[in-house]
Amino acid sequence: MQKSEQGTPPDFAELLPAFREFCEVVAKLRSPEGCPWDRQQTLQSIAPYTLEETCELLEAISADDDGAITEELGDVLLQVVLDAQIAADESRFGLVDVVRAICAKMIRRHPHVFGEDAVASADEVKQLWLQVKQQEKPERTSILDGIAESLPQLAKAARISARAASAGYDFPDRRMLFAKLQEELSELSMELFGSAQPEVVPADVNVAEVADAALSADARDRATSELGDLLFVIANIGRRWGINPEEALRRSNAKFVRRFQAIEAAVKASGKQLHQTSLAEKEEIYQAFKAVENS
Repeated sequence: MQKSEQGTPPDFAELLPAFREFCEVVAKLRSPEGCPWDRQQTLQSIAPYTLEETCELLEAISADDDGAITEELGDVLLQVVLDAQIAADESRFGLVDVVRAICAKMIRRHPHVFGEDAVASADEVKQLWLQVKQQEKPERTSILDGIAESLPQLAKAARISARAASAGYDFPDRRMLFAKLQEELSELSMELFGSAQPEVVPADVNVAEVADAALSADARDRATSELGDLLFVIANIGRRWGINPEEALRRSNAKFVRRFQAIEAAVKASGKQLHQTSLAEKEEIYQAFKAVENS
């Protein structure tokens, strides 16, 4: 693709015929002569696929793979066009309504670009966005109203704290969050061990000799609350340093999967089973693979 100046729209001579063909393909799939699976879909039945495709797009972006990003953006676009086609088939609304609505919203929410308002920073843009949004939705009485219930909870925690911060309810210095993190960690430790700091465990403890004691229902409820508080602070730390906590956890999950699968592969290559391999041996393989990755 030839590089163009930033902010230049696509070549409509190319885009419009391609987009028209795409819309015709989706409409054909929904037609009596089309695909039985596509014909029976509703907005409710197709919703889980929208979430799945969005997650796959995030993975492609994280991998910085242009080919994969292009493909996954297409899949997300398919969800938009298919949803709109389903709605049109049910005489509810159509793709034109969707496009006009989002276009009008972008113009309304950027009066500093399309109007006469002036802003001096990205933070002022956020404040202006929230003001316009509040004017659009006067039924929302709290600054926390309107945050999607279906958001992953770590992402939702970051969004909630960001909204509260926009109203001035935040730690003045982000380093103070680490004192809060320690406080919440101590409170969780109190619920789990009866002290603010669990006793030091020898590095050579035998895992076979360790039994996890079951918590009572009340203790589990209190510990769940404290663990939630700890995660909320962690999400806050991510927000204050501009780190997406959901993306951070996704990366750590993927990293652990890679390294654990390296353990499985190494153990299999040795002719053993996982249960026949000691924790020390597994950890040695893990650390070796980690060193290779980090190098």
